[in-house]
Amino acid sequence: MTIGSLKSTKERKSRKSKQPIVDEKSPLLPTKHEDEGGFDEFNGASFSGAVFNLSTTIVGAGIMALPATMKVLGLILGFAVIIFMAFLTEASIDFLLRFSRASKSGSYGSLMGDAFGKYGRMLIQLCVIVNNVGVLIVYMIIIGDVLSGTSSGGIHHAGVLESWFGEQWWNGRFFVLLVTTLAIFAPLASLKRIDSLRYTSALSVALAVVFLVVTVGITLFKLINGTVVMPRLLPVVTDLPSLLNLFTVVPVLVTAYICHYNVHSIDNELEDDTQMKAVVRTSMVLCSSVYIMTSLFGFLLFGDATLDDVLANFSTDLGIPFGSLLNDVVRVSYAAHLMLVFPVVFYPLRLNLDGLLFPSARPLALDNLRFASISIGLLGIVFLGANFIPSIWDAFQFTGATAAVLIGFIFPAAITLRDRYGIATKLDRIVSIFMIVLAVFSNVIAIYSDAYALFKNGPSRSA
Repeated sequence: MTIGSLKSTKERKSRKSKQPIVDEKSPLLPTKHEDEGGFDEFNGASFSGAVFNLSTTIVGAGIMALPATMKVLGLILGFAVIIFMAFLTEASIDFLLRFSRASKSGSYGSLMGDAFGKYGRMLIQLCVIVNNVGVLIVYMIIIGDVLSGTSSGGIHHAGVLESWFGEQWWNGRFFVLLVTTLAIFAPLASLKRIDSLRYTSALSVALAVVFLVVTVGITLFKLINGTVVMPRLLPVVTDLPSLLNLFTVVPVLVTAYICHYNVHSIDNELEDDTQMKAVVRTSMVLCSSVYIMTSLFGFLLFGDATLDDVLANFSTDLGIPFGSLLNDVVRVSYAAHLMLVFPVVFYPLRLNLDGLLFPSARPLALDNLRFASISIGLLGIVFLGANFIPSIWDAFQFTGATAAVLIGFIFPAAITLRDRYGIATKLDRIVSIFMIVLAVFSNVIAIYSDAYALFKNGPSRSA
């Protein structure tokens, strides 16, 4: 089963009008499965379920690094870049959907295979694997920071469990992440259809809103009391290194909007696939609003003391009534949000790794041994990565500067420029060229700036 092996048998007007098809090379579960001669009906995902799943894919850990980007860019330029990236992301997803309809491709991989052959399909699979492993490691790092604490610049930021019970052997990072993996991630990762995660996705969005509402409330309280310092509106550029440093936020922002690897899975399960563009637009508006609010109020609240992972800032004294309780509410709500986002990102990771390793095998959902083996192996890799990579900024810059920018912009633009079906407009080609030039230029600069800072200042500080 691969990301690139499912193709629609005809252009779809509505999921309701299609007869269920079981293709043994399909990367998706069949909408019906045999069970002692009977069938279990699945009539398609709802609009709201699709929005929740796509929004959950987008609003993951990237939101926690956005206030730190405001520290680099300033509020005005920071907001402009967040909005610009949202429009650019929507355009790239629109390219994928249009060319998927034209080529009758049911996945990102099959679309890349249609445009660039077998090696194109394998390349996108590899990129999704690298990107999603990096993202899931970030999730675990943040959960570990929240529950077990972290150190930055010689200062220890206590975790929630450490604050409640003191330093114990069982609330150390390794043991907490081990229990979280076995008790939460493993059961949720065992679900075989992405629409089965719609309720956990809805809850995860609600938890992200709780985090945002509490953060806004704390900031407004401190604004009224006059204890918030005026934030920097524009970046401070004094020399060439400080100018190049502005580009280090690009990989973080790219990673924050990457959802392309789940677009086809959600589209394929949508009851009426003519709604997919509306699903994407609704998700972009929702997520951009959350990003802007979080960036604004997070940076207002902590200013230049904002850490790479802003959740770590909520271990300090906020100087307000019930500050300790609100700190815990913010951190626990977002850690729970990430726990529920984890399986949504894990789903395409498992499919793509299976497709890369076993391109001719029967569907993964029908092979329990292979399904369990790949799931356990991936969970183990992510768990080990989270215990050895110290900072989410490091992980974001690596995945954002490599796989994420290919998945989100370069591949959709390349498919559009390839234009096998003659449906690309002149504007499409202009936007595609702009995407590629911007992605390559900004990420080369970001990688150079990171390398310069690494050799000059030593390894990145832990968030």
